[in-house]
Amino acid sequence: MNFLRGVMGGPSAGPQPSGADTIQKLCDRVASSTLLDDRRDAVRALKSLSKKYRLEVGIQAMEHLIHVLQTDRSDSEIIGYALDTLYNVISNDLEEEEQEENSAKQVDDLGSQFTEIFIKQQENVTLLLTLVEEFDFHVRWPGVKLLTSLLKQQGPQVQQIILVSPMGVSRLMDLLADSREVIRNDGVLLLQQLTKSNAAIQKIVAFENAFERLLDIITEEGNSDGGIVVEDCLLLLQNLLKNNNSNQNFFKEGSYIQRMKPWFEVGDDNCGWSAQKVTNLHLMLQLVRVLVSPTNPPGATSSCQKAMFHCGLLQQLCTILMATGVPADILTETINTVSEVIRGCQTNQDYFASVNAPSNPPRPAIVVLLMSMVNERQPFVLRCAVLYCFQCFLYKNQKGQGEIVSTLLPSTIDATGNSVSAGQLLCGGLFSTDSLSNWCAAVALAHALQENATLKEQLLRVQLATSIGNPPVSLLQQCTNILSQGSKVQTRVGLLMLLCTWLSNCSIAVTHFLHNPANVPFLTGQIAENLGEEEQLVQGLCALLLGISIYYNDNSLENYRKEKLKQLIEKRIGRENFIEKLGFISKHELYSRAAQKPQPSFSSPDHMMFDHEFTKLVKELEGVISKAIYKSSEEDKKEEEVKKTLEQHDNIVTHYKKVIREQDQELEELKQRISTLTSQNEQLQATVTQQVSQIQQHKDQYNLLKVQLGKDTHHHNSHSDTFQMNGIQTEEVSKLKEELEEWKNKHEVLQGQLREKDSVIEKLNSSQLEVGTTEQSSQTSKSGGLEHNSELQKELEMLRSQIQLQSAEISKLQMENQKLQVMNATTDPVLGDSGATAATSSELEARLEQEVKELKSEVKALSEEKESLKQHLDSSSSTVAILQDEKSKLQREVAESKKEQDDLLVLLADQDQKISALKIKLKDLGVPVEDEDDIESGDQGDEDEDGDEEEQD
Repeated sequence: MNFLRGVMGGPSAGPQPSGADTIQKLCDRVASSTLLDDRRDAVRALKSLSKKYRLEVGIQAMEHLIHVLQTDRSDSEIIGYALDTLYNVISNDLEEEEQEENSAKQVDDLGSQFTEIFIKQQENVTLLLTLVEEFDFHVRWPGVKLLTSLLKQQGPQVQQIILVSPMGVSRLMDLLADSREVIRNDGVLLLQQLTKSNAAIQKIVAFENAFERLLDIITEEGNSDGGIVVEDCLLLLQNLLKNNNSNQNFFKEGSYIQRMKPWFEVGDDNCGWSAQKVTNLHLMLQLVRVLVSPTNPPGATSSCQKAMFHCGLLQQLCTILMATGVPADILTETINTVSEVIRGCQTNQDYFASVNAPSNPPRPAIVVLLMSMVNERQPFVLRCAVLYCFQCFLYKNQKGQGEIVSTLLPSTIDATGNSVSAGQLLCGGLFSTDSLSNWCAAVALAHALQENATLKEQLLRVQLATSIGNPPVSLLQQCTNILSQGSKVQTRVGLLMLLCTWLSNCSIAVTHFLHNPANVPFLTGQIAENLGEEEQLVQGLCALLLGISIYYNDNSLENYRKEKLKQLIEKRIGRENFIEKLGFISKHELYSRAAQKPQPSFSSPDHMMFDHEFTKLVKELEGVISKAIYKSSEEDKKEEEVKKTLEQHDNIVTHYKKVIREQDQELEELKQRISTLTSQNEQLQATVTQQVSQIQQHKDQYNLLKVQLGKDTHHHNSHSDTFQMNGIQTEEVSKLKEELEEWKNKHEVLQGQLREKDSVIEKLNSSQLEVGTTEQSSQTSKSGGLEHNSELQKELEMLRSQIQLQSAEISKLQMENQKLQVMNATTDPVLGDSGATAATSSELEARLEQEVKELKSEVKALSEEKESLKQHLDSSSSTVAILQDEKSKLQREVAESKKEQDDLLVLLADQDQKISALKIKLKDLGVPVEDEDDIESGDQGDEDEDGDEEEQD
């Protein structure tokens, strides 16, 4: 222990040993001591010296410390000392704040070198992962800190070792479930370092339920009101989600977006937010933007945008947007977040258009934001965010574009002046004295016209009142007037971008622009001058505007036809010089920055020159304008003729395609009707089959009754000499005779109806034989009806034979009735002479009464059967009439559709020949022609398939 007192600075007799000697003695003791207590004390001493003598301890003791971790795992105390010592040696988080820059740089190199030595043996990292699994606080916490430090120093190498270690990442995920907050919080920091720039580890961590655990921690800590732990969790979530499409999809599918909504709940009083809350909210907003970033795949972004709308997250963000007292940086980031949540999503854009600010009277949120954008007193970053929000609102939103432009048109402007519209704010910003407002308003108005030729034409109607007493001028004229007045470079660049967007792909706007005789001389003068470097950008944009005026010129103005404008360029500027000035745009540094991402991000207002969407337009038009300048007048004429001819042919082909599409729809409707009739026919056939089975049952019952009636009649005839007939029997016989007469009449009526149905069926059969040679398509539609008619005819034949059998039975009953009458006449004289046979006659009377009842029931059953057969005949006759009508309609419709398709095929063949000839002419003239053979062949293939289906039908 005296040795330890000497090391720790206690009193000793003799000279003090140096730090290196002391460390060497301690290392020898750790390596050679057999007692665990001695080794533990030596390691504790090394720990106390490791901060001051970091280099010496690292060089001499690292190997011994690693050996301790391998051999003394049973003692948690010595393991904890060893881990703390290694952490002090490897970590650069020194407590000494007086380190100079040079020494700090040496310290950084020292930590990296020691880390490299430690991880050279991969077993050391694997051993450290095993120690981190220990529950003992004195082992687990130092192990977590040491592993975090290793990742900071040599991140990619350590990540690879952990990735190949069995269950390496899963072991570290258990740290988030530790009940001790210190270890849990340091575990979050460890996972931050582990997941940096490694997609494979990010996926493993995400599928180890990291999202659920991190969101639970954020909720437990109080969401945005939480402390530094919430910030660490949000940074880890950003690592897991940023540029990782798999994890983003997993986050959305796991319904974790819904759990983000409580983060953005703010109260009425938003004053006095802590710095930590501002940081947390900033990170939360950035996390939302990660999910809907424009750089993500469009499908993933769209699904996240829809989920945010349905769970109410967008509504919550708009509440923050319109709230009072929100810090400026949070408001700016909220505007950027809302921008990307609504970008390109029609549902979200429509909702944002309906949001009103809580003012009196209420104003649309778009108007309130535009007021901030054109207000030069607002912060620069806030104005950029509002411009981005407006651009995202109009991105792929023709409805929103129309609403903005409509606020400028004369018919919709509020004459009372009570409210300010978005169009009025843009015009005010466009012509204000602040160059940044000019630029922002010009870019915003250009986005309202993006890829919308209709609105470009409507904007030509806008008239502006410049001053009292002067006539109003058009918006286009006012823009060119300001451009020619020599304003600031930023203002002119913004106006030129607006004019280029406005005139591109709109011949009417080009004509209006050229109609002003001052515009072309101004442009040529600007391009021809040799100006300074700042003016080169304006020269390039003037060249682009003049090139657009040539390329989209429809030659409606005689003095400004394409050829004359080219000659003007050749004389005053020179073609090579013109092309050189045009190239100034794409070579500019600010152009390259703007082309990188949609969000306008500029370090200062002076750098605010180009818009992202405008860079796409320049890239599209630069090449075609260069080619158009070098084309001769004859080539232009031929190209125009070919374009017009192709447009005409395209219109014709489009028309015929539309007709064919309509006919296809009609054919589909006819097929559906045929399928409906077929199903009805099947139902009727099933009904007929059921009725046939019922008729068969009735026939069987009738045959049984007939056999029983024959036996009883024979027995009655053999004893008729001795049987006695009374008055009651005579009355029953007369009633039976009357009922038989009625059935006979009904039978004759039914036979007449059957004869009429037979004649109708024969007529139908003859008409079907006459049209038997029609197209196969119509045969298919009629086959169900023919089969049904044949089935009905067979059934009628069966019914006829059955009725004949019944008529035979009725005749037999009539004969029996006559015999009974004769017997009654012959037995009247001997009624009083047969007293001995009274008992026998009473039995006979009872049997006759029973037989009469049976005959009555049989007649009743036959009458019900006749009624059902009559109803069935009526339904069958109506079905035959319906099928006959449908058959005639289908024949006419099929014949008409076939005739129309034959005419269309002939016309399309002629058009294909003409288009092929024109393409050959274009190729001979050297004009590149897109190969549309595949498209035409696909269309022709569709027509052929439709024709085949019609023939099969």
